[in-house]
Amino acid sequence: MAIKIALPKGRLLRKTAAVLQKAAWGLDEYHSNMGFYRPRSEKFPDVLIRVFHEKDIPIQIAMGNYDLGICCLDWIEELLAKYPSSDLVKVRDLLYGEGALYVASTSVPGDLRQNGAPIRIASEYPNLAETFALRKRMSRFSIFPVWGAAEAYPPENADMVLLSAKAGEELADYGMVPVSKMLDFSAFLIANRNSWETKNLDKLVASICDTLPEVEKKATVREEVGQAGIKARKRAVKAAGDTVRLALPDGHQQQPTVDLLNRACIEVDDYPSETGNRRPKINIDGVTVKVIRPQDMPLQVANGNFDLAITGRDWLTEHLDQFPSSPVKELLDLKSSRVRIVAVVSRELSVDDTGGLRQLIAEREEPFRVASEYVNIADKYARDNHLGHYRVIPTWGATEAFLPEDADLLIENTETGRTIARHNLKIIDTLFESTGCLIGNAGTVSDSAKNRRIEALVKRLRAAVEDI
Repeated sequence: MAIKIALPKGRLLRKTAAVLQKAAWGLDEYHSNMGFYRPRSEKFPDVLIRVFHEKDIPIQIAMGNYDLGICCLDWIEELLAKYPSSDLVKVRDLLYGEGALYVASTSVPGDLRQNGAPIRIASEYPNLAETFALRKRMSRFSIFPVWGAAEAYPPENADMVLLSAKAGEELADYGMVPVSKMLDFSAFLIANRNSWETKNLDKLVASICDTLPEVEKKATVREEVGQAGIKARKRAVKAAGDTVRLALPDGHQQQPTVDLLNRACIEVDDYPSETGNRRPKINIDGVTVKVIRPQDMPLQVANGNFDLAITGRDWLTEHLDQFPSSPVKELLDLKSSRVRIVAVVSRELSVDDTGGLRQLIAEREEPFRVASEYVNIADKYARDNHLGHYRVIPTWGATEAFLPEDADLLIENTETGRTIARHNLKIIDTLFESTGCLIGNAGTVSDSAKNRRIEALVKRLRAAVEDI
């Protein structure tokens, strides 16, 4: 049986490629501007190599879908915090990709075990955030999982964050101070326990480890580094009750959003920001702006942390499929960032539509695997189309890499379909079309001045959309 290895995209790609080049793997199509997830090795032609979002790699290794993988220790510990008995072996610290996980806040609480209101912790690492809260014996706490940009949430929407940073000084750029350092991390070579014990992985492991320095650095896990000399500061004053809180997207939706704001004669300084500023200034009195991930916006609006947000209909639908009674609603179709949400299979599969897929599934005994960033949309699609005994595999990007070995069906977004075709995949169904949209809370706002500001802002944006 072929040995399978999972390599990371994103922050570790460049240095991982350099290590493997030094190890003379002779990889094709594994470089910083890649859009290809199936590189091949001249040195190890029989090894099956796939490229994943780094967060997916520990899961793939623990499940036994891959024998070896490279990812940072933060994502390994995030998995082990919830599944400590996972079949995952830490083979070797690879000595690059260094960083740390910090618990941080805009102020350092005097007593983490305080009574009263729950301490709100936002993080991409919800399992480790919960571990921290339990270790500190917090009497009441709430964990808010986010897709990223956790630093944007305090002090208005969270009291603390658990986030990665290269150094504690980086936190100061976010206007925060460290409360605790949980983990020093770097890239690790990991293996599935069963593969480690039964397969001959020596040549691959040795080829990588031989490129490393003689002395191996030990990763350190710390419960608390202590900021004993720092006195608790007052929590930042929240915005006045009649202030409209507007969330704008980061990432690829920024330029269409800027174009829309320009047409509406709305000026937002430092957006997009070269320095990572997530609190740009807007030229409308009584309105504040924060920049967060579009994926997080529907839940944030539902929780009352924002009054208005610009996101995609795909993420609104994902939220409503999970919470059908959520008060979040679409206020305005912005007619931008147009993509289709589609069902995708391998081109080698002899089906052309959902009916053919259903017939194929009926002939198999093992569970049908559906991979997607849209976990709730994927689950609803599988249920509505009676796809038999299925399971949904959450992903965090690079979804095309999952077919056909690690999933049978993808629920994916596409603008033109060219990327899907390039990976030898085909679309068998279109679920819906997604565009940028303005969302808000359907609940009644008691403050009349705030209502007027919301209505005026929506009116300006609607006029800008109709002017297209």
